[in-house]
Amino acid sequence: QVQLAESGGGWVEPGGSLTLSCAASGRSFIRNTVGWFRQPPGKEREFVAAISWNAAKTQYKESVKGRFTISRDNSKNTVTLQMGSLEPEDSAVYYCASRPGGVYDATSDKRLYSYWGQGTQVTVSS
Repeated sequence: QVQLAESGGGWVEPGGSLTLSCAASGRSFIRNTVGWFRQPPGKEREFVAAISWNAAKTQYKESVKGRFTISRDNSKNTVTLQMGSLEPEDSAVYYCASRPGGVYDATSDKRLYSYWGQGTQVTVSS
């Protein structure tokens, strides 16, 4: 069993930046694909970014490419989502999720993720 905990959410003005962290406990992140998803109010949870266990592959939602960067430090059991040039449309509860995965597994399919964190709120407004 892997327990995940997100941190780093908050309020930021449009154009600002935030860095989210996902920390794993219980079992190591090693050999686990990790993804970030978000759920805006009243909408479905959607894919944001994912990274394979050895960082060989990353994948991003089209609208965040060039603005968000996902990275990981397996020695610290953490995955980070750096978010820049934030827009009001980025406001949502952000979740990290993990699943056992291969070297090039960075799937965007939320149905395939086994473990989920509780989420952290990101609000972008002026």
